[in-house]
Amino acid sequence: MSKVIKVGNHGEAQIYCPACQRMHGLRLEPHPQAWNFNEDYDKPTFSPSLLVKVYTPEEIICHSFIKDGMIQFLSDCTHNMAGKTVELENIE
Repeated sequence: MSKVIKVGNHGEAQIYCPACQRMHGLRLEPHPQAWNFNEDYDKPTFSPSLLVKVYTPEEIICHSFIKDGMIQFLSDCTHNMAGKTVELENIE
């Protein structure tokens, strides 16, 4: 088990977000909007920050830094974990 999985042939990594209770994807292959990844699947670090907008009946904003296996939710998040830092969960 690890905290990051790679999917498909398009250089995408995914993490499980405990605030949104869903997977979030990060593009890794050379691309103008790619994230840097330290290639550590147990203590991943991605940069820059990850901003995800989920549209349900209302808009949910999830903005975070992922560093050393921890996810730090920024204050502009609209979910209940805004301002908190927690360990990423393992993905089976």
